[in-house]
Amino acid sequence: MPDRTTLVTALTEQEALDLLATERLGRLILVTGDQPDVYPVNYVVHDGKLYFRSAEGDKLTEMKLKPMVTFQVDRADATSAWSILVRGIARTLVRFDEINAAEELDLRSWVPTEKYNFVEIRPTETTGRRFLIERG
Repeated sequence: MPDRTTLVTALTEQEALDLLATERLGRLILVTGDQPDVYPVNYVVHDGKLYFRSAEGDKLTEMKLKPMVTFQVDRADATSAWSILVRGIARTLVRFDEINAAEELDLRSWVPTEKYNFVEIRPTETTGRRFLIERG
């Protein structure tokens, strides 16, 4: 049986960002009061940053109060898996040029609701691990 070092490997920051760019659904984790809240969001990676759209509401309000966020994405198949955590600073885009640039990104929501706000997460720490799945 392989040892743990062959079953779990750490990803470099670039490997993690490359894998993040292959997915479109992640989880935004915010702390509201003393409780963590988790929001599924459709996202895209561009120039080392994560972007998503949001409607007005609790998520945007909490990010303005506490812009330090965590973002998680996982992927698994029959033989391997990976998990990535991004810690970073979130901000709602307000400048016209930033909003225009964000509109050019391939941001598609699963839910056809109006989401007028673009949010950028600038990573301060990106970590990830790859797992080999053993079937017994």
